Parts: sequence; structure tokens; C-alpha cells
Amino acid sequence: QAQLVESGGGLVQAGGSLRLSCATSGRTFSSYAMGWFRRAPGKEREFVAAIRWSPFNTYYADSLKGRFTISWDNAKNTVSLQMNSLKPEDTAVYYCAAKYSSGGINSESTYDHWGQGTQVTVSS
Repeated sequence: QAQLVESGGGLVQAGGSLRLSCATSGRTFSSYAMGWFRRAPGKEREFVAAIRWSPFNTYYADSLKGRFTISWDNAKNTVSLQMNSLKPEDTAVYYCAAKYSSGGINSESTYDHWGQGTQVTVSS
């Protein structure tokens, strides 16, 4: 069974940076892609970024491109999300997810396994 464990969330001031990590194991090694989603207070979960293994590509929500970067570390079996120039509107619970089918890479419903999430709070 896939195991996804997020870490790196916390409280930061506007303009600051955070790096979220998603440690992977089990069936995650054979996934089609990995993604990050977030759920802000009072809103539904939305797409943030994704990384597809073969053919390799990365994807970002239009509003986040240029501030957020998704990457993979083979040595640590970890998917990371570097978040820069954070804004109060970025406050949310951030989730790591694994996808085992093609198509709809930005669609929550196409992901098969989810981590528990990590809280990011941006003040000021």
C-alpha cells in the first residue's frame, strides 16, 4: 500500500518561503504522477502542482506559476514543493497525492491515494 507523509508546514509571514516534503514508499514507486493540492478555509481542495515521471513533465496552477516549484529527489524518495513569496491567500492544508492513471493530471478525482496533509499559515 502506498504511503505518503507530508512535512514542512508551519507559520510564516507574507513574503516568506517554505519547502514542503512528501516522503513516499510502497505503490507510490509505480505511480503515473505525483501531485500537490490544497484546501483553504471555506473552500474545496484545488490543484497546486504535479510531476509526471514518463514522459517527464511538471504542471502548475496558472496563479502559482513562478512562485511554486515541484521537484523529485531520488536519494530521498521525496516529492517537494518549494513555495516562495507566500501570500495570506496561500494559507491552506497542503496534500500530497499519487496518481496511477493517465489523463486529468490537475483533477482531484483522478488521484488514488492521499497523505494526511500539512498546515501552511501565512500571516500579515
